[in-house]
Amino acid sequence: MVRARRILVHDYSGHPFQVQLARSLARRGHEVLHVYSESFQTPKGDLAARPDDPLRFRIAGLSLSEPFQKSSFLKRRAQEIEFGRMVAHEIRRFQPDIVLSSNAPLDTQAVIHKAARACGARFVFWLQDIYSEAIGRFLPATFPLIGNAVARRYQRLEFGLLRQSDHVVAITDDFVPYLRQNGIAPGRISVIENWAPLDEMRSVEPKQSESEIGNGPIRVVYAGTLGYKHNPDLLMQAAKALPVAIDVHSEGTIAESLACRATVEGVNNLRVKPWVPFADLPDVLGGADILIAMIEEGAGAFCVPSKVLTYFGCGRPVLASVPRNNLARRLIERADAGLASDPDDAAGFIDNLRGLADDAGLRRRLGSNGLAYARANFAIEPITDRFEAIFAGLYQMEKQAI
Repeated sequence: MVRARRILVHDYSGHPFQVQLARSLARRGHEVLHVYSESFQTPKGDLAARPDDPLRFRIAGLSLSEPFQKSSFLKRRAQEIEFGRMVAHEIRRFQPDIVLSSNAPLDTQAVIHKAARACGARFVFWLQDIYSEAIGRFLPATFPLIGNAVARRYQRLEFGLLRQSDHVVAITDDFVPYLRQNGIAPGRISVIENWAPLDEMRSVEPKQSESEIGNGPIRVVYAGTLGYKHNPDLLMQAAKALPVAIDVHSEGTIAESLACRATVEGVNNLRVKPWVPFADLPDVLGGADILIAMIEEGAGAFCVPSKVLTYFGCGRPVLASVPRNNLARRLIERADAGLASDPDDAAGFIDNLRGLADDAGLRRRLGSNGLAYARANFAIEPITDRFEAIFAGLYQMEKQAI
């Protein structure tokens, strides 16, 4: 039997599967505090208290004193440090045995790590993205004079934190060579791929879309963040090329720019809408014919678009513009759950969309394959077993040392 612990789960973004894990740990008798940022602009999971939540489970959404300044490097860094201090305050109040932290900007993660150490907690770095790789690719172009020096600083910070962590949970085997090359011992690395919370998504056999019952065009949906890792021009090109309805559920500067461009250019079959509340997500995604995922070539090695996993659970085919070296693409191909093209291949993306739009049988087959993959791999109990085994191992190592 695993000894009950006080566990603080921090997920900066507030995504669905992290809070599902927190609830699952609490159901097993651990006292769990789940912390996330209310200020960071991104789709959120089921972060409201529920009547069936375990008694030893609590959610804390933390808000910055001012709106998050994503486009200002200096202001953003100051706010990320401010948020880290807010999480540190929760750590001091909760006094956890274990801190599991994911999706945190590096300046935020550094403050959280220091607070965990100060209260004697074990620190587990849940590595969703290798941030310093992204910074090294994009910052020098933005700040030509100091960009390289700042990028090197963040590389030292990130891998320093990883080396100082008690354990690293990587979401893909692709991260392991980076970790080992930077001094993280293999015994302190576990690979647990991300998943989607099927139970909380109310996963059922997908309903018929409007196009399938003859009431409208093929409906294509992109749901999620639009940032530097994405190419919204693909969506515009596809909307211009084909008579499909493309709904983009996103917010922020790039989403606003895409909406403005669609209006100016008279592209009426591309509509930009707000993010979908978590409770409505199954209906929005399940009511589509095709679901889009995309990520740029430069981001392929350090970022995995987890929305693909949510898409699998909706039983709809995935249309992907994703690098060949990315785990999401391998999963799509492994599950035979969609069609994928390279990020620089707009013609291939549009051809794949045309092929899906024209073939209802293909859409059904690929969507069913994705749903079957999700049901076979996303059960929360075995996933919780793996995290519990990691937590138990941290204390077993201590006993052996004594």
